Amino acid sequence: MKAAAQRVAPGSWGAHRTITAAVRGARPGAVITVQAGTYTESIVLDKDVSLVAKGEVRLVAARGPAVTVQAGRGELRGFVLSATAPREAAVLLRGGEPVLRDCEITGGRVEVAGAAAALLTGCSVRQAEGAALWLTGTSRTVLEGLSVHGCTGDGLVAGDEARAELTDALLDGATGRGVVLTAGSHATLTRCEIRGTGAAALLAEGHAGAVLRECRLHEAGGEGVWLRGAAGRRAGADGSPVRDHDPHPQNRGSALPRGVEPPTPRCAPGVRLRGCEIFRTAGAGVLADGGSAVLLDGCHVHHTSGAAVLVTAEAAAELRAVRAVDCEDTAIVVSGSGAVAAYDSTFARTAANGLYAVGEAEVSLVGCTVRDTAYSALHLGGGARADVRGCTVADSPEYGMRVTERAELLAEDCAVTGTGLAGVCVDGGDAALRGCRISGTREGVRLRTSHRPLLADCEITGTGETGVRIGRDTGARLENVTVTGSGTAGLLLEEGSTAVVDGGSVREPAGSGIVVRAGARPRIRGTTVASAAKNGLFVEEDGEGRYEDCRFTGSRFPAVYAGARSRVLLRRCTVDGTEQDLLRDEEAQVTAEDCRVEGVSEPLLPALERVGAGTGAGRTAVPAVAHPAGPAGPADDGGSPDRDASGGAGQGAGELARLHAELDRLVGLDGVKRDVLNLTKLMQMVKVRQDAGLPPPPLSRHLVFAGNPGTGKTTVARLYGGFLAALGLLARGHLVEADRGDLVGEYVGHTAPRTTAVFRRALGGVLFIDEAYSLVPQGHLTDFGAEAVSTLVKLMEDHRDEVVVIVAGYPSEMDRLLESNSGLASRFTRTLHFEDYSSAELVRIVRHQADSHEYAVAPETAEALHDHFETLPRGERFGNGRSARQVFQLMTERHAQRVTELGLSTADLASADPGLLTTLLPADLPPGQAR
Repeated sequence: MKAAAQRVAPGSWGAHRTITAAVRGARPGAVITVQAGTYTESIVLDKDVSLVAKGEVRLVAARGPAVTVQAGRGELRGFVLSATAPREAAVLLRGGEPVLRDCEITGGRVEVAGAAAALLTGCSVRQAEGAALWLTGTSRTVLEGLSVHGCTGDGLVAGDEARAELTDALLDGATGRGVVLTAGSHATLTRCEIRGTGAAALLAEGHAGAVLRECRLHEAGGEGVWLRGAAGRRAGADGSPVRDHDPHPQNRGSALPRGVEPPTPRCAPGVRLRGCEIFRTAGAGVLADGGSAVLLDGCHVHHTSGAAVLVTAEAAAELRAVRAVDCEDTAIVVSGSGAVAAYDSTFARTAANGLYAVGEAEVSLVGCTVRDTAYSALHLGGGARADVRGCTVADSPEYGMRVTERAELLAEDCAVTGTGLAGVCVDGGDAALRGCRISGTREGVRLRTSHRPLLADCEITGTGETGVRIGRDTGARLENVTVTGSGTAGLLLEEGSTAVVDGGSVREPAGSGIVVRAGARPRIRGTTVASAAKNGLFVEEDGEGRYEDCRFTGSRFPAVYAGARSRVLLRRCTVDGTEQDLLRDEEAQVTAEDCRVEGVSEPLLPALERVGAGTGAGRTAVPAVAHPAGPAGPADDGGSPDRDASGGAGQGAGELARLHAELDRLVGLDGVKRDVLNLTKLMQMVKVRQDAGLPPPPLSRHLVFAGNPGTGKTTVARLYGGFLAALGLLARGHLVEADRGDLVGEYVGHTAPRTTAVFRRALGGVLFIDEAYSLVPQGHLTDFGAEAVSTLVKLMEDHRDEVVVIVAGYPSEMDRLLESNSGLASRFTRTLHFEDYSSAELVRIVRHQADSHEYAVAPETAEALHDHFETLPRGERFGNGRSARQVFQLMTERHAQRVTELGLSTADLASADPGLLTTLLPADLPPGQAR
């Protein structure tokens, strides 16, 4: 039997005066219509009744909530419901299956508790305080078309085991968080918008979870999504974090098979976002902390003030087809033991890195693009591990992929292009690169580490400088690596390196194909060097190496150059397409076994096989090969000198005499020499007093070198360290060079560890900081350089007797550096001034270079040189001694061209006047400079 309809209309005959009276008298299933007006009462529903507003019906709570549902299927339609106070509940749904349709709740919250299963459709909540909606217990709440406006506090808060489903909802302007999920609660949001929050748009903590589909989260005063707590914790059987992959299989004798997908972090995502947009947040777009886990699928995160995605502690994130772009920070940051797996995603246009991973982080990137970053595209530090497959890295002013500290990188089938520094830089960590392509970078690959990185089947093309640089004391393995069109050397092996190169080729380098520095001991097998602009193989003084089954073809200088005291083994090598197969110093030891030479008029390698190895045959007279730094030329090293050059000084009077003689040989610098000698005498007295058990006088050994470039500051710093070591005041006296790039980090927290690491390398010797004023750039008071200065001051105090620090730079700038930090000024009380070289001194430098390379400078040439230096502009581009060396280099090239154009055969040249091959004439000055 259908329940009778009820009416509430005060003053009308046959109607109830109050809603409470109508509810009390209604039978289950009844429909109660309420006429327009304001009703001050608090109603309680515990049965199946429907209340329908006719016109504007305002229900103002008399005490407690305006509406309380205890049980049943109570329904309200079209009401305006108000609480007694904004922090109180206007609607309290404790049980049953209540429904609110097209209701406006104002001045109080909606609270769903207990086991209630509520439906709110077309409703709005306004002017609440604390929380607009508060869901607890085991309640289930469906919210359709909800809008929340002008609330002080959070928008929706769910706790306990509450469940919420929001569709087409708008949460606007909450001064706290938009949605807060705690304990074991869960929310599903579809096509919702959360905007203008004072803190995070969505916070999920504990074991809470959420699913967001096609939602927009923006204008947040904190993070877009913040996860913290234990949701989806990644742990092994013993509770420890799980490591999913190892990017360095070559260190254990096997590699991951091709085609194997990198593993996904072992986690059950606590929050899933699909097709969502997160933008204009004051913090990170997504922050995963603690043991939480998040999945982003087809999401767009952009214009965030913090990182687009930040994963830290033991949290994990999986990204599929995500665009993280236009961030004011790094796109993806992973720290602690966090884990990120990203597939087919794009990270671009960031104000810092594309990816930054430190701590014990784990990262997997598959088919991703990282481009247009302000710092390095991918930076790995600490003990981070990254597995990068099929990715594209482009357009970074720094490094494409950088590995530091203990970090490890496995990169396969990746492309790196358009970086301002090296495409891949391994500086202290480890890496394995397979099938990678690097092009249009300043350097291709730069390795400097105590590990043994692997490059296999990689292609390096069109680098501005070196193709592959293997740093000091670094071991590396190269398998089938191709270097084409490098701006200087194709392959550079620095001091003490021990590379193994198997197969591959170096083609069309603008310098020498392979350059081997002193102490390097490479093993190179089956490698082709073609069309080198200088030597095919250049082994400098004290270099070594074994070269088997290699081919050197089409080099413009002699195919192989061996410097003084070098030891070179050539076995089954082929030389063709060049005028000369070998040029060696008379002290070089070159062994040739089963080598073939084709198209060379007077080959030396076959003669070596007949005569035996190591029988220094002297230099062969061939024009157009002489060069100020040997036939490879000064640009073959791909950049500045090594920044940890050890100059091991000995002890005793003999060493002091040697250092004094070397100081005397320096051109000019009379005032500096006098200062250094006076300091030496002072230090000798310090040593005598120490040995006698007397306290040393108060003395700062740290120095300021003020002078323009090319005035010998680095050379004098090295000698100064040698003097102190010879006196026993420094353990080693070695020189460690550094500049701003070595000391100042690219991210918050980088600078102090980086500065400390460089300083520790200098312990027992001299730390030489060139262009030190750049640590405090003009007008940048918050620059990280100030942190580097503060760190240096503390380290200098902690290690006052173990190191000497020399800061160098333009005289006008050094005062500003010292004024930037009072502690710095108190430690640098002595300045040595390096004057520019006079024209006569520059001529002496050229003469010294000529003598070192067996050239003669004719008197008329010296006069022309003097006139040239007199007219040379002395602006910022003037390099003092460096300019003199450059002039000498140009003169040798002009000399070689002049002699070659005489058209004489090799035999004629050999019998010609020796002065023809050695004397530099005024005509050898470059055009416009000859007199």
